[in-house]
Amino acid sequence: MIHSCNKVISHTPIVVGVDIGSEENYARAFDYRGIELSKKVFRFNNDGKGFKDFSNWMTYLINENKKNAIMVGMEPTGHYWLNVGHYLKEKQVKLVLVNPFHVKRSKEFDDNSPTKNDLKDPKTIAMLVNEGRYMEPYIPEGTYNELRVAVEIKDQITKQLISVKNRVARWISIYFPEFNKVFADWGGKAALMTLKRFPIPGEIVQLTANEIVVCWREEVSRAVGIKKANKLIEAAKKSVGVKEGLELAKMELELLLAQYDLYQKQLDKTLSKIDEMTIKIPGMTELLDIKGVGLTTVAGFISEVGDIERFEHPRQIQKLAG
Repeated sequence: MIHSCNKVISHTPIVVGVDIGSEENYARAFDYRGIELSKKVFRFNNDGKGFKDFSNWMTYLINENKKNAIMVGMEPTGHYWLNVGHYLKEKQVKLVLVNPFHVKRSKEFDDNSPTKNDLKDPKTIAMLVNEGRYMEPYIPEGTYNELRVAVEIKDQITKQLISVKNRVARWISIYFPEFNKVFADWGGKAALMTLKRFPIPGEIVQLTANEIVVCWREEVSRAVGIKKANKLIEAAKKSVGVKEGLELAKMELELLLAQYDLYQKQLDKTLSKIDEMTIKIPGMTELLDIKGVGLTTVAGFISEVGDIERFEHPRQIQKLAG
């Protein structure tokens, strides 16, 4: 069985440097003096068999060198390190991460070349770990893990939503720039219905103010006045928007607004899930009571920090934040 160095031990552990790849990983093992204990680079795949082979290899190193602990260092390469990271945590092996910038610089010091190499990189990583140039990752469990995933989903959807909003704003500035003088926000209900039903100025001038208001009131519960409709018609009459390629322009806007609706629904669903999860986390009520701090901010904080009860002093959280 592999033992980590989380507990106090009588001597230094074996340090394993792992170069993480999308499909294959490469590992080398060293003692605290930098003497290599592995006879050659150990290659293992990013799958169940590969992880088991890696575990057996580390067990062999421990027995062969009469050690009782091992420490694995790697670069946080995209998302590829997460699976092996969770596997090592289950095996109670201590995992540490090194800064990719430090790895690159250290390789330059060794042979004046930053070029990536399956033989060189695991050694460079292991040497950085031996020098203490690493950080210990926090891998959350249970609700904290769920919350971290939810916040990541929320961030991805938000980026996509912002991209779509920018594209719609661009469309309006090309085909109906006066639209923004009528509606302060194109995402409002009446504005959105206008873009979906009659976005082109030439279509608007064919309608009466009453016809426009009737359309708005299908979705807008509060009264939408004739005055706003007349203002829209006047803006359409004076529009300097592009008048060519309107058929495909309308199709483009239709697709963009469909994406907007989809992302908005996805975001609302994700925020609802985040709200459900935060109720289960101790201390959330107190955090939300802080003036100016909302659910999104607190959820993002907890998703990164994890269980705040694992800290004994506020300065530990400050140190974690850098």
